[in-house]
Amino acid sequence: MPPLASDKGKIDRLPSFRGFSRADGSVGIRNYVLVLCTNGLALRVSERIAASLEGALLAATSAGRGHIEPDLGLHVDQLVGLGRNPNVGAVLVVGVDNATTAMVSARISEGGKPVANVSFAEQEEDMLSVLEQGIRRGAALLREASRARRETLPGTKLVVGVECGHSDATSGLISNPVVGAAVDLLVSRGATVIAGETVEWLGAEHILAGRARDPSIAQGILRAVERRESLASASGRSLTGNNPGEENIRGGLSTIEEKSLGAVAKTGNCPIDGMLSVAEPPPAGGLYLMDGPSFSPESMTGFTAAGAQLMLFTTGPGNSTASALAPTIKITARRETARRLPEQIDFDASPVAEGAETIEEAACRLLATIFEVAGGTLTFGEILGEGLEVPTRIRGSL
Repeated sequence: MPPLASDKGKIDRLPSFRGFSRADGSVGIRNYVLVLCTNGLALRVSERIAASLEGALLAATSAGRGHIEPDLGLHVDQLVGLGRNPNVGAVLVVGVDNATTAMVSARISEGGKPVANVSFAEQEEDMLSVLEQGIRRGAALLREASRARRETLPGTKLVVGVECGHSDATSGLISNPVVGAAVDLLVSRGATVIAGETVEWLGAEHILAGRARDPSIAQGILRAVERRESLASASGRSLTGNNPGEENIRGGLSTIEEKSLGAVAKTGNCPIDGMLSVAEPPPAGGLYLMDGPSFSPESMTGFTAAGAQLMLFTTGPGNSTASALAPTIKITARRETARRLPEQIDFDASPVAEGAETIEEAACRLLATIFEVAGGTLTFGEILGEGLEVPTRIRGSL
């Protein structure tokens, strides 16, 4: 990997990294075979199939029937997006009915990715037969995917999601600004970054709207926040106690507006190039906002379904959740957290809090960590198996 910085710690250009080229032109930093469960009725057998295939990952939904719009389209888009994620080299789709299983498989395979499927309908509702055929077909996909080799690819191919969870005062003052400075380095040099958690723009949405590339994007930001605020008001419940949550309050955050001012710091200062729906891929390089849930597992699943290969996740006291498909770099600026959780925190930003490092210097160091992970270095979330994908929903089932 070429040097990251020139004199005085300034980044001239993004380094290259060793990754996997995909048929659709995207680039993966991992080469997973994904067992994709499309229906909760197939969840247990999908778990058994994935456990029987060395190195395979599982992404599953516990739902799958009774959806109406907009949930129906959102449900399928998230499943298809997870299968299309560039960190996935091949996909085994496990379903219940033939039509849905075939439809999800066909949409994933449009980009040239190897896909196989098995359904309960195909196997006449015999779970043991689904298990056997799933293992056989998955084994063939693993063999095929293992032929992929890393090659040198440009850093501009990176798509990075930024998230925060169990935030405290150090998040808004240090960790998120460090991530924001790294975001500026990535975006200004051609990479792509996605930020979400719409409720956590509340009270700071005007700051984001002021950075929009054009008025329509600005209006989209404001409307997204208004809609989420209206949903909370219509429920008859206050955001207080839910967002900020009790762990946020213990960490020194008193209101959603205070939390939001810290949360938006992780988007940096670059212009905002567009608004995305959950699982919607960015159309080009740049900085994008996704109108999605604030709950981290659901938020990050939206990012991975949109094509993010890597996550930056800031936390105050610690937060073990991670994306299953996108290696998740955990960041804290609390020295106590970094010392207490040495096998969970991937990046310690506390030198900034202690005055030993500037935000810009820490951002350069974080960028180096990003490209180490892109090239194959494991995050603690990967090592400890903390990864999970949680498709989001909007309303209940019929």
